[in-house]
Amino acid sequence: MASILPFRAWRYNQELSANIEAHTSPLFDVINEKQSEALYNLEFNSIHLSVPKPQEAPEDARKTIEKWKQEGIIEQDPVPGIYIYYQKFTLPGQSAPLTRKGFICMVKAEDWGKEDSDILRHENTIPHSVDGRVAVLDATELNVSPTHGLYEDDSFELEEFMDEAMQSPIYEVEDYQGVTDSLAIIHDKTIIQKFMNKLEKQQIILADGHHRLESSIQYRNKCKSINTNHTGREAYNYHLMYLTNSNSSDLRILPTHRLIHGLKNFDKTELLQKLDKYFIIKPLDDPYDIEDIILGKKWAFGLLFGEEVFKIRLKPEVHDQLSWSFPALLKDLDLTVMHYFVIEKCLGILGKDQRKSPNISFERNFAVCVKKTLKGEAQCALITKELNMDTVLKVCKSGFTLPQKSTFFYPKVVSGFLFGSIKENEFTLPIDIGF
Repeated sequence: MASILPFRAWRYNQELSANIEAHTSPLFDVINEKQSEALYNLEFNSIHLSVPKPQEAPEDARKTIEKWKQEGIIEQDPVPGIYIYYQKFTLPGQSAPLTRKGFICMVKAEDWGKEDSDILRHENTIPHSVDGRVAVLDATELNVSPTHGLYEDDSFELEEFMDEAMQSPIYEVEDYQGVTDSLAIIHDKTIIQKFMNKLEKQQIILADGHHRLESSIQYRNKCKSINTNHTGREAYNYHLMYLTNSNSSDLRILPTHRLIHGLKNFDKTELLQKLDKYFIIKPLDDPYDIEDIILGKKWAFGLLFGEEVFKIRLKPEVHDQLSWSFPALLKDLDLTVMHYFVIEKCLGILGKDQRKSPNISFERNFAVCVKKTLKGEAQCALITKELNMDTVLKVCKSGFTLPQKSTFFYPKVVSGFLFGSIKENEFTLPIDIGF
């Protein structure tokens, strides 16, 4: 079962920490070009470690890290701890504030895909995205951005200790999402052991960061293969993760829409004719109504061509035609229906090719979908709905995975508050303190 450890984080020095918001950055898979250009101009922003410039090699990130360490830009905490991380936010259209509570620690990066794996995933990874992250990890030996995992605790035992630690936060800032991020530390060995005991009897569900964790697994396997004295306790076995309770009412999953572009001989009229075989099609007057109209309706989606929008809903009697070798649980999902009947049957992109297809991209922002289809940057957009937590847990435990980019856990974790080293001399203490 899941093995976690406290660790000694690298953090910005006291002077820079006083203005920590200037050094944080969005995760590499959500940052946009405008944001990255502005952040690259900040000499000590964490983007230089988490998302090196396209023209930079992994070696450049390694040199930056070594320079920051030598000059005291970042300093390693002297004592290992578990880092408590709270995110306070409000969703659009809602007035009640929410607080997602969790903690950051090191988790053993065991292989997944087996029934008894320590970590279960719900999405597939895209190979080329993993390769780049492995190269950076190999060069830097530093986890810059924690992935997001879920544990189950209906007794909420750990929240008591997290709330107590958060009475004295070391950081409390508003991030680029408008979310208030707070960080605190627990050093007490007895309390840390309670966290370790809670996780050791269960599997972790990976919520976000599939590519980063896959990179850590591949890196671990590489190091293991050349270490004839491998014990499983080496620093390279571990991965930085933010863990939250899946039983919490403050977990939110937002939808991720699909953009279609670059298909040869794409024709809107022809697409609608093909869809008519499987879907009930209804034109709408205002594209901005579609998210509300499909909400709560099974197998219903929006089809967007700029300001022209259609609601499409699968005809129930054709669902049995879904021939992919999935269990009933997955066949019943909206996303499976969309990827099979719309993307494979009507757009002609076979299921086995969709994971790597250059014709499919992903967008969380509905307004951006409208903009890109209006400007001709996308031929159409497929608008979908959010998944619920119960469905994600069931899929993970089934041993199968959802289509890529199926979930968007909100808010996103922010880079820059701390970094986790997997250098052996920075990971292991000179004395054994019992963890």
